[in-house]
Amino acid sequence: MWAITLICFFALIVATPAFAQKRRGGPTRAVVVDERLSVLRDTPDLNGKFVRRISRGDDLYVLGMKTSADGINFYRVRVTSRSSGWLQSDAVVSTVRSGDDQRLWKLVQASEGFDRISRAQTFLELFTASPLRPTVLLALGDAAEEMAGRVTKEAQRRLSPDEIAKGTAPEFSYYQNFAGLDRYQRRNIGFRFDRIKKEFHYNGAAWSELIKKYPQSPETEQARQRLSGSVGPAK
Repeated sequence: MWAITLICFFALIVATPAFAQKRRGGPTRAVVVDERLSVLRDTPDLNGKFVRRISRGDDLYVLGMKTSADGINFYRVRVTSRSSGWLQSDAVVSTVRSGDDQRLWKLVQASEGFDRISRAQTFLELFTASPLRPTVLLALGDAAEEMAGRVTKEAQRRLSPDEIAKGTAPEFSYYQNFAGLDRYQRRNIGFRFDRIKKEFHYNGAAWSELIKKYPQSPETEQARQRLSGSVGPAK
């Protein structure tokens, strides 16, 4: 009796659409990394009707693929339970598509400022086994230190010494609450503040992770130099 019950139970599970989809592999997760190409359309064609533009960093699920008459590959994607359509495949990366880690690394290299930080973080979140991780960690730290310099200049320009003097809070606290830090803090990019020089510097988290996790990599010595302050980021 129990054997019959178990057979019926498993037969019911296998017969469900969700389980069948899982056996076939199911939708593939992908992440938007190039918002210049991330227009969602109603058909797999560059002239297809505009549905919406998907933001960089957004997750979606690939359901299928078609090639347009002009040779552009389009993914049929589900963005939300109520939003789906066709998206140029070059706008996204996925762990199941060969070479996407290298493609995203090239995009990181071509980026500047906060965009480089954002794309480097996407790389590290997505490609957990890529041999390029030490290189990306070094680049992330260098980009964050470069942006620390820009934030310093912006803060010194916008925080009036006269206004600070009229307040009751310590001067350094105005700097460390500076609004220009917000988007970095939302991305867990931390800066330390030199109260004497009134300068921000990257806290070195990416470099420290590189040294800890990849001690034999060629980038490790460069990371140690960055943390010691003896050598600045490559320009």
